[in-house]
This record gives sequence, structure tokens and C-alpha cells, in this order.
Amino acid sequence: SGYPAKHHMICSFRGAVPQGLVLELGETVQILEKCEGKCFSLLQGIFPANYIHLKKAVVSNRGQYETVVPLEDSVVTEVTATLQEWAVLWKQLYVKHKVDLFYKLRHVMNELIDLRRQLLSGHLTQDQVREVKRHLTVRLDWGNEHLGLDLVPRKDFEVVDSDQISVSDLYKMVRNLWEMSLSRMLLNDSKKGPPHLHYRRPYGCAVLSIMDVLQSISEIKEEKDFVLKVYTCNNENEWCQIHENIIRKSSTKYTAPSSNYGLIISLQLLRGDMEQVRRENPMIFNRGVSVTRKLGFPDVIMPGDIRNDLYLTLEKGDFERGGKSVQKNIEVTMYVLYADGEILKDCISLGSGEPSRSAYHSFVLYHNNSPRWGEIIKLPIPIDRFRGSHLRFEFRHCSTKDKGEKKLFGFAFTPLMRDDGTTLSDDIHELYVYKCDENSTFNNHALYLGLPCCKEDYNGCPNIPSSLIFQRSTKESFSVSTQLSSTKLTQNDLCAFLQDILDTLFVVLDDNTEKYGLLVFQSLVFIINLLRDSKYFHFRPVMDTYIQKHFAGALAYKELIRCLKWYMDRSAELVRQDHIQEAMRALEYLFKFIVQSRILYSRATCGMEEEQFRSSIQELFQSIRFVLSLDSRSSETLIFTQAALLNSFPAIFDELLQMFTVQEVAEFVRGTLGSMPSTVHIGQSMDVVKLQSIARTVDSRLFSFSESRRILLPVVLHHIHLHLRQQKELLICSGILSSIFSIIKTSSLEGDVVEEVEMMVESLLDVLLQTLLTIMSKSQSQEAVRGQRCPQCTGEYVSCLLSLLRQMSDTHFQHLLDNFQSKDELKEFLLKIFCVFRNLMKMSVFPRDWMVMRLLTSNIIVTTVQYLSSALHKNFTETDFDFKVWNSYFSLAVLFINQPSLQLENATPAKRKKILDKYGDMRVMMAYELFSMWQNLGEHKIHFIPGMIGPFLGVTLVPQPEVRNIMIPIFHDMMDWEQRKNGNFKQVEAELIDKLDSLVSEGKGDENYRELFTSSAVFSSLHSLLEKIEQETWRETGISFVTSVTRLMERLLDYRDCMKGDETENKKIGCTVNLMNFYKSEINKEEMYIRYIHKLCDMHLQAENYTEAAFTLLLYCELLQWEDRPLREFLHYPSQSEWQRKEGLCRKIIHYFNKGKSWEFGIPLCRELAMQYESLYDYQSLSWIRKMEATYYDNIMEQQRLEPEFFRVGFYGRKFPFFLRNKEYVCRGHDYERLEAFQQRMLSEFPQAIAMQHPNHPDDSILQCDAQYLQIYAVTPIPDNIDVLQMDRVPDRIKSFYRVNNIRKFRYDRPFHKGPKDKDNEFKSLWIERTTLTLTHSLPGISRWFEVERRELVEVSPLENAIQVVENKNQELRTLISQYQHKQMHGNINLLSMCLNGVIDAAVNGGIARYQEAFFDKDYITKHPGDAEKITQLKELMQEQVLLFLGLAVHEKFVHPEMRPLHKKLIDQFQMMRSSLYHVSCTYFLKASNLKTFSPFLGVNAGMARNYSIRILKYSLSLSEHMQSIQVTGVSPNLLPIFRISKRSLFSNSSILSGKCRWLQFGLRCAPIFLQNS
Repeated sequence: SGYPAKHHMICSFRGAVPQGLVLELGETVQILEKCEGKCFSLLQGIFPANYIHLKKAVVSNRGQYETVVPLEDSVVTEVTATLQEWAVLWKQLYVKHKVDLFYKLRHVMNELIDLRRQLLSGHLTQDQVREVKRHLTVRLDWGNEHLGLDLVPRKDFEVVDSDQISVSDLYKMVRNLWEMSLSRMLLNDSKKGPPHLHYRRPYGCAVLSIMDVLQSISEIKEEKDFVLKVYTCNNENEWCQIHENIIRKSSTKYTAPSSNYGLIISLQLLRGDMEQVRRENPMIFNRGVSVTRKLGFPDVIMPGDIRNDLYLTLEKGDFERGGKSVQKNIEVTMYVLYADGEILKDCISLGSGEPSRSAYHSFVLYHNNSPRWGEIIKLPIPIDRFRGSHLRFEFRHCSTKDKGEKKLFGFAFTPLMRDDGTTLSDDIHELYVYKCDENSTFNNHALYLGLPCCKEDYNGCPNIPSSLIFQRSTKESFSVSTQLSSTKLTQNDLCAFLQDILDTLFVVLDDNTEKYGLLVFQSLVFIINLLRDSKYFHFRPVMDTYIQKHFAGALAYKELIRCLKWYMDRSAELVRQDHIQEAMRALEYLFKFIVQSRILYSRATCGMEEEQFRSSIQELFQSIRFVLSLDSRSSETLIFTQAALLNSFPAIFDELLQMFTVQEVAEFVRGTLGSMPSTVHIGQSMDVVKLQSIARTVDSRLFSFSESRRILLPVVLHHIHLHLRQQKELLICSGILSSIFSIIKTSSLEGDVVEEVEMMVESLLDVLLQTLLTIMSKSQSQEAVRGQRCPQCTGEYVSCLLSLLRQMSDTHFQHLLDNFQSKDELKEFLLKIFCVFRNLMKMSVFPRDWMVMRLLTSNIIVTTVQYLSSALHKNFTETDFDFKVWNSYFSLAVLFINQPSLQLENATPAKRKKILDKYGDMRVMMAYELFSMWQNLGEHKIHFIPGMIGPFLGVTLVPQPEVRNIMIPIFHDMMDWEQRKNGNFKQVEAELIDKLDSLVSEGKGDENYRELFTSSAVFSSLHSLLEKIEQETWRETGISFVTSVTRLMERLLDYRDCMKGDETENKKIGCTVNLMNFYKSEINKEEMYIRYIHKLCDMHLQAENYTEAAFTLLLYCELLQWEDRPLREFLHYPSQSEWQRKEGLCRKIIHYFNKGKSWEFGIPLCRELAMQYESLYDYQSLSWIRKMEATYYDNIMEQQRLEPEFFRVGFYGRKFPFFLRNKEYVCRGHDYERLEAFQQRMLSEFPQAIAMQHPNHPDDSILQCDAQYLQIYAVTPIPDNIDVLQMDRVPDRIKSFYRVNNIRKFRYDRPFHKGPKDKDNEFKSLWIERTTLTLTHSLPGISRWFEVERRELVEVSPLENAIQVVENKNQELRTLISQYQHKQMHGNINLLSMCLNGVIDAAVNGGIARYQEAFFDKDYITKHPGDAEKITQLKELMQEQVLLFLGLAVHEKFVHPEMRPLHKKLIDQFQMMRSSLYHVSCTYFLKASNLKTFSPFLGVNAGMARNYSIRILKYSLSLSEHMQSIQVTGVSPNLLPIFRISKRSLFSNSSILSGKCRWLQFGLRCAPIFLQNS
């Protein structure tokens, strides 16, 4: 048919065909073409035609940006879109474990689907449709509120189009909606407590003034919600007054609620009698609505309307304490009883809609013997039962100990009718209280009905017997008040015979005007004002009907005008003006009579005396203007007269419009309003009355005509202007302006309002700006809570300003800018409006969920700025350049682009699309405007360098590619202009780096940002900054700078991501170290470097890495000198000398080293401080630091420290942060942390990472993949300080420190077999791949891990490996023997036991023997002639294991008796070990180096040992054969072997023995024997 259509997917399509378009269920497509069952969509793709459902739609703005709107109910469209948006968020609730809301939302979504289905069915009546829509919108608002989505303003259930209403009206709608959402009282599902309460207690109170809301509900046909805040009473004793206190705003008497606490009620005004209302609104009454009748005087009584309601108010009571230490908790129970004593059923009503009951229970005030209740109860007692009935009040004390116990202690009563047949008077009745208890019986009510119930009753029965069952308590009393509303009472005669009275009055007037004219006028005024009384207000329609249909006084208007004018003219003379004020109050109905009389006369005379009538009205208005122009400051009575006149004046407009044209009436009104003195010349009370009269004028029908508005607007705006200038009655003025803007907006949709808008611009724009600046400055100075929303009037005036700006066209802006008398005036205006706009974005004028207001505000601002920027450029660029106004403009533009509400990347897809469809990306619009204005600056750009670098940089951090590419050339400009001026761009460079750091650290920027400075622009013809710089003469420094900035960005973004996420301390520390080093090494920014030193130190302290914290702080300390140069206040440091700051740092660093048990690092600092104190003769500090140093030495020797393990970690894959990506680190483990625990820790820190199961270096496929791979294995530290570790007398606790500290190199060995593997002896082919890792810094340092700077890979041959294994074991054994012998290790000798066992066991079970097999074999020696020296070395090391003699000796000395079996086993195994060493041709050496080590055992000092070398010659003997000549003759007490030596067989060279035999014998007895190839 060619009718535009919108198509919804009814089944998902996966697009598994060429050119297929992937579509999800519920998505919308627009068909471009249909062919053979396939459709071609606007999104360029095909899909099956039967997968969609066609809907009729309207296409607007055809073309690239066209919008398709379905032709369906807008509520249905909203429900559909909302359900799609909720579906995504609903699933996230489950993921985030918000299960309760998850199920609630599911229920609401199902309800919405069902209601939507009903609406689409088309089978509902209009009332049912409205009811369904009401339910839909309630649920939509509930869901949006709980999901944190934006408020949706609606009118008649449909979403309001912000283009169709004024900003002021939109603001009111959103504010009301927001207040409702804040105060929505949620149901409490708690199951705690008893199933029912035993008594009632005061809780809270909510009050709503019907008069305040009457106007708003009279204008609409549907229900309107209102928020009632629930207040609690500060003092329970004042509970009965809480309503009045809230109304009077006595805030000290009650407590305001929390922000989300209150009641919401819906009000709807229905017109007509009850039958008509029921007939026209059946749906309302189907909901079980209760009808509440008026309290007090009844409405006009209709036939058959019978009513007999007694309203009783429980006022107060005064009761005795009754011997108790505390006051009572008193509950009153009331019954209605008939003459026969029977309790009347269902004669007590607690409120409309509540079921009637037979008993009433009051609320209970805690510990109060004088309770004040103030609670009203309705008693709908049948008329036939009224006579003879009485009320009985029973008083009980409610125990706090037992909530079920209520003790009766008294009662009171009162009959409903007196003996004379009169009813209980409408008054307060103080009743007598009679004592009784739970045992008292009320079965015989005659027992107490004969008693007096009150004082008046007592006077009527003087002879009362004293021996009654019930005794009166003379000190107690109880008061109630009553009001009877009954059809049996007579009505006011005056109102009942209104028509007759009025007819008579006007007959009298016609008969004798001169004699009775003034009296008739006064009587008429009295009747009119009587109808103003609320009790008779419902008779006003009777009066209206009389005037329209029954009034016949055709000549009355003349006398009425004359009398009214006479009263007004006398107002300046009389002191008492009561009668004049009464006439002013009756002005509306007087004019009704005047106009109707003139109409009757005109009809009868065909319009005669028209000019006289007009003239008399003119004169009357002159009198009105005269009254209003009088100076009333000295006359209070005149003030009341003027106020009465102003209050009544707007009510006569409609009457005048019957006789005069719109323009004529408008002229009357303008003259009258213009006659009022300005705000300076009248008091505050008249200010309010005057503005209220203006407000009613603006709201009148007269003002809705454009012809009258043009006449009235100037005078209305004049008065508003005066009040705003003096900042008086701002709230009333804002209401008037809101109404004006609402009317003008409505009129603009139908006709031309250019002239009216022009008036408002001239009169209001400047004063509105000034008012807003004043309000905002006060709000900022008084703001006590950060983020608190601005006062209500701020929002009102903001909406007024925005309304005006939105109504302004090109012509208005042009006139505005052309009308400034000087550039100074223009400058002042621009500064004001820019300042207001900036404040709108900085202050919380509109809450976060007022997105519709925020977006509209932004749209109006950017449009206004586009108009104003041309004036700025035209007037303040060349010779008249003004920095202040330009700077204000740029600041505004930057703030605008950075607004949270415009960051579409954070919005849901549906919301983002909605915003883009309506407004586009306003950030881009403002960015283009900003760039254009920057280009217009010319040579004045230099004024904004470096000041605007930071703000402009903030704009580039917005994650919008087009905005970034617009802004980047500005930085090239800045660099170029500074280069021209200074020959360099140091300022730009320094500021750019500083601002980058602060902005990114605040969480701005994204992954794409790091490439911004280097990549080509994608969205425009602008080249990247780097490409521009390459064309400049200063390209080398420029390219270097951009490269540094790009590298800085990489590090900053990593730092930001780590800091803002729930990252582990390790990642945060690694990021910070990376960034800190960059500031030091690459761009030399010392202040930034120092800032990050302290950030890193704080992180270490938080993670309890005290040693690392000390090293970090040491970096700053090393930048300082021991000088008296003054330093400024910086970070947390005060202003002080450099010496003082360095001293404080040293002390802090020493403290951290102490907490980290790294005393060796703290000692040099102690010495440095000691030198300074000594040079200053500060002996007290010197003593302190020396003691500290001594303590550290003690700690080293006495306290146990664990040696940490070290782990190499490789981070492979592009998913790792930049500072880790494809790098390897060595990490210092925590105490007791082993490889498995470390691996688990790393995997928990990087939960997405995959652990690599091999130590091989990864290939490019892993390095470049979008994943994370972790490669972890333990490494061995290679100490730098070898000397101390080889010193025998150094305690192991000292050596232990140097084994694992100051380590920069680490080793990792990977065994592998090269060549064929010998099954019998794998040592022959067992090679070692040894990787040595060199770090960038030594561990420990400023971090627990450092990057690997260099790796070296070598292969260790099997022989070399054997040498190292044996050598390491020998060294370990020597160290342990030395430590135990020197008593450096006490008590437990487990370490020595394990070491001895390991050596002996390895030798016995084949370890040593396997080496002999593999490397001492003749075949091996022949094939490897180059290994001869290494073989010798291995043999020597193997024979060194005779040290076991000494080890076993020490073991024997210290072994615990229970461990003797182990010791014996070790000796036995040692004998087997000796036997395993065979066929070794050796020369025996007692080497000096070993003598040095074991000199304590030899009985000689090390110096003697170095001077002797004893060669023992023995040929072709195995060790076992050797024992035949050198035999062990015994074992000394300390397990050392004693040898018997045949001197002749051993020594043939007598020179060897000469003079040295004694030492030799001792040495052979005590020293170990060392073997070496001869």
C-alpha cells in the first residue's frame, strides 16, 4: 500500500546465510526491499520475511537520520522499549546476587506484559483503558526507580515531549515526580514480632493542605499524586498538637523524615452531585471508594438524604499515680450502650472506609498520667436509638512487663440526650471519673447511670447516697468534645430563602434608589460575603443561577456602580474602613450583578446609554487606581482595604469581557496594575498581596489572549523586574514567570510570540542572570553537606531562564547583542551568562536521574553559546581583546563537554540511542565551537599558554573519538606559538605532563587514548599531532616530546586501571614503580617523582612491606643534602630546612627497616645520623642513635629470620597491563611461602590467566595473543658478597642475611639428557641448562619484584654438574660442623643429622659411586682428555667427605640420648661409605687451606697451618689397602680416629721428619686426610 511500516522480529535470526542480518527477538527493522520471501533491511542485510510482524508507522525527517514512529498507543510503545531495556539489567541483578529485586522485577515485568496485552486487545472501555494505563505507568515508574534509571515525566499517562511544553512546566513535573519517588513508602515484609499489637502507639503524622493543591487538581481530569512526608513527634506528650505544629512549621516540635520516607496519595476532582459522579466514573467506585461526608454543617440537603452523625473528640484526661513510682500507660475503651444496657453493634467508625466496630480503643502514651489524645471518632448512631443511649469510657493501665495485661482502674460516662430532650451540646464536656477494678461489674448499668456524669449533671441531683458501689475520684477528670451533624437540625434561613431575599432587595432598589440605594448595596455586600464563608460556600452555585436566570434588575447597575465608586473614593478619608473592605471582598459578585444588569438593560433598550455605561466603568476604574495608589505605609486599615481590592480584582476580568473587548479589558487591568506603587514604597505584606494579584491575572483567561498579553506583559514584567532587582519574594515571582512561560510556549505552537519574547528578553534576561548568580552564591556559601541539591527556587529560576533562552530566535539574539550601549555592558552580560552556565554544570541543580532536564539544559546552553560566540569574536578579539571573557568562554566549553550527563558511553544502548536521536552528541557540537573560537584568537593564543592546557587536555580524555580529533591540533598550535615566542615549548611540555598525570589518576581516559598522539585522525581531515610536528623546524624536540607523552600515557592508564579496580596490592605497587621510574629517568619531573615515591611508600605500608617502604622513602632522602636550605611546605611536610627534613626521613626509614627486620640496611643510616649529631655536638641524639645501632646488632645475632624463596614470573599475552606485558620478573616471596602457594597467589591476582606447565620460553603465538599466560618457577639467588659467606668464623645468622639480600642475579637449572642415555648410570649424559637472570635492581628494594634486565643461558656438562653437587654438599657440611663446634647453634642438631644422613646415604646408595663409574673410568678419561683437571677436582672433593669424621664427632658430642640409635646407624653407614671408595691412586695432602678451616681441631693456629704441607707417599694402594699400613688403633673420646703409623714404610725422606715429628704425629691423629692424584 506504500504506507510506512515498522517491523518487529517475532523470532531470532542468526544470519547464517550470505549477507544475513543477525537479529534478536523483539528488535525493530525497517524494510527497504522485499524479494522472494526475503527482506532487505535498512541495516544492509537479508532475513526471512516470515520472521517479522508488520506495524504501521509514521516516518519523520526522511533520509539518513529519519525517525520511524509506530502508529500505536504511546504507552504501549514505552512499555515495549522499557521491557527491552529492563531485560538486560534484570539479568545483571542475578549476577550481582540482588536476588530479591530480581524476583520482584520479574513479577512486575510479567504484569507489564499482561497489561500491555490487555491494552492491545482493543476490547476495553475508555475508563478501563485509563485504569490499565494507570497501572502500567505506576509499574514503569517503580521499575525505573529501583533500577536507578531516569525519571520519566508524563501527562495523561503519556511521556511528555519536552519540545511541546515550557521548561518551567517540565521542571515542575519532574520535581513532583522526583519528590514522589524519594518519599515512596515501601512495605515492610518483616515477619518479626507478634501477629497483632495489644495496643496502639503514636507513630507519625502527615499533613496536606487541600487549598494548596485544589488549583492543580481542578485543571486536570485524571488522578494526580501528592507526597506527604511523615513526621514523628519529638515529645510524645505533644502528640495531639502535631498536625498544628506541622502546619505552623514549628520544626522544633517534630522530626523531619529521611529522604525516602513518606506517603503518596492520589487526588482527583470530580464535579456534580453524587449520582452524576457515580454515573460518569463507574471505574472509580468499582475500586471500593469510600464516601466521606463533611464534618460540621451539612451540604445542601436533598430529599431522602438522612444523616445523624455524632463526632466525638477524645480530648484529655488527668489521673492519679495510684501509689506507683512511675506514671501509668493509660488506654481508653469506649462503648455505645442503649437504654436497656445493650452495647450497640457497629456504631463506632474510626475513619472512612474502615469497618464500623462496637468498641473503640485509644492509643497509649508512655508513662503519662495527663494524656492528651485529640482523636476524633464518628458515631453513626441510628436516630431511633439516639434517645436513651449513653457512652461509657473505661480506663486501663497497660503494663510494660506483660503486654497482655491491662488493669481497669476507672470509668466515665455521658448520656447522648438530656432529660429535657436536647442533644449533647457541641462543646467540651469534662466528665467525672469513677473508681473501679477488674472485679467491677457493668451488667447493671443503672448502678452508675443514676450518678452525675459531670458538674452540670451534679447540680441537678443534689441528694446522692454515699454508699454507692462506684465512688468518684475527685482528683481525676476526663474530657471529650462533641459535634452533631444531623438532618433533624434546622438550616440557616437566610441561605434557604436566598432568591426571595435578593428579589425583594432589588425591588426596593428600583422603587426608591435615592433613599434605599446605599442600604440595599450594604445588604447585598453582606449576603455576598456570607457566601464566602466556607460553611455556605456550596450556595455560590445558587447565587450564580439566580444572577443568570432570575435576576431582573435592569437598572441596578447604575446604583451599584455609584455606590461602589462612592466607597472607593472615601477610602482615603475614613479611619474605620470595615464596610469598604467588605465591599472590596464582594467585588466579584458586585460586578456579576452590574454586568448582568447592563446586559438586561441593553436588551430592553437596544443598547441605549452605552457610552454612559462605558464612561461610568472608566470612572470606577479611576477610583480603583486611586485606592491602589494611596500610600498605605502609615495606615494599617488602608493596607487591608488595598489588599481586599487586589485579592478580588482578578475575579472581575471574565465579567468585563462580556461587555468589553479583550484589548479594552487589558487596558483597564494595565492601568490598575500600573497604579500600584513600586516595591520600594510599600510594605512587605502588600508586596505579597500585589504579586498574588499579578499571579492570578497571569493565570486568568484574559492573559491567554495574545492581544491582551502584549498590553499586560510590560506592567507585569515591570513589577517582577523590581522585585528581582531587590531579591524580594523570589518564590512568588518564580511562580508568575513559570506561568507566563507556560502560556507563551503553548501560544508559540499556534501563533507568533516574537513581540512578547522580545519584551521578556529586554525586561528579564539580565535580572534573571543576576538573581541566579546571587542565589547560587548563597547556596554555595551555606552548603553544609557536599553534593546537597540547590534550594527549590534555584531550580525554578533556572527553568525560567532556560524557558526564555529556548524561546529566543536569531532575531532576538541579534537585537539583544545590538542593544548594548558599550562593549563593557556586553562584556558584563557575557561574563554573567557564562558564569551562570558554568554553575549549572558544577552545582547539583538537577539530581542525577533528572536526565530529561539535564539534557534539555545542555541543548539550550550549546545553542545559546553558538549565538554568543560570534559576538565574543567580533567584539573582543583584535585590539579590544579581553582575556577574562575569553577565559570564561573556554572554561564553560570545557565544563560542558565533561558533563557526566553527556558521557553517552556510560549509558545503556537504548538510552544512548534515544539521546542521539533527539539531540545528537552535544559534546561534538561544543568541541567544534571551541575549536573554531580558538582558531579565531590569532596571536592572542599565547595568553592561554599554559593556562588552558590542562582544561583542553581534560576534553581530549573524553572517550569520544571525534571530540579528541577536533582538540588535538590545538596542542600543536600551543607548542608552535610558544616555540615562536620563547624558542622552546617547555611550558606546554611541563603543564601537559602535570595535567595528564592528575587527570588520568582521577580515572579519565581509555585504551584508545594512548594512541591519540601518534595515530592518524580517523573522523576528519585533521592529521595527528605527530604528523603536524614532523613538518615543523622543531620536529626533533617535538617528536621526542610526543613519544615521551605517549609512553607516559601508557603507564598512567595502567596506573589508573589498577587504582580504580579491585586490584591486588602487587599490581598497584608494580604500576606505581613503573610510573615513578618513568618520571625520574625519562622526563626528569622531580616533583611528580617525589609524589609517587610517597604513594608507593603508603602502598607498601598498607601491605606491611616495611623493608620495601624504607627503600622507597630512601629515594627521597637521597635527593636531599645535609644543608640548611629552606624548603617549602610539600605534601604532608611542613615548611622546614633541608637538614630537618632529611633527618626526619632518616629516622622514619630506620624505623621501617627495623619493622622489616632488615637491620643491616638500617645500620649505615644510623652511622650517617651519628656523624651529623656528633658534628653538631648533639650528644643526646647521638646517644639515642648509637643505642639504636647497638640494638640492631643484638637483633641480628638473637632474632630468628627466615630466608625467603624467590620466584621467576613471566607475564605473556596482550591482555596484561602494559607494565607487565611480555616481561619477566623475579619476586621475593613472603615468609613461609613456597612455590605452590605463590602460584596460587598469582593466579588469584590474575584470575583470567592460564598457568604454563613448562619452563620453555614462549613463542610469538603466545606473546601476541589476546590472553594472559603465567609462567612461574623457583629460582636460586646468587649472592654478590661471596667473601663473608666463605669466612668460617662468621655466624650463620649473619651469613644467612647475605645469602638472600642485595641479590641481583638468580639461577634456574633445567636438567636434560644429551646423546644416548645410559640406563645403568644416567649421570653420564645428564646435562644442566643453567639460566642466569640479572635484574634491573637488587632485591630487596623499592618493590618485592623487579624486571629481568638480562638473561644468560649456559649448558653445564655432566662432570661439571657432579663437581658442583659434591662441592655444595661439602660446603654445607663444613658450615654446619663449624657452627655447632663454635656453639653458634644450640640445642637442636636436626640440621646436622639430616646433612650427615644425606651425604652418607648418597655415598652408600650409589651417588658417589655413580660419579666414579661415570667419570673415573679409563674409557671416559681417554675420550675426554680436556677434563683431566676437572676429574682431579672431583676426586679431591669426594675424598674431602672424610670430613664426616669430624661431623660424626660433633654429632656424638651433642646428640640427644634418644637419638643414639640414629647416631650408631650413621657410623655403620660411614664404614660402608669408606668401603665404596676404591681403586683410587692417590697422593695424600694435608692442605693448608683446610688446615685453616679446621685449626681448632688440630691444636694449631691458622698461621702455622699455612706454613706446612705434609706429603704422604703411598703407591698403588686403595683406601682399604692403605688401612693395613695406617691402621685405626682406636677412637678418641670425641670420636676422632687415632692412627698407628709405620714411619719407615711411610717416610723415606728424613728431612721431612727433621724437627717436625711432634706436630706431624698430632696432625695425623687429629686432622682429616685429603687425597689428590699423584
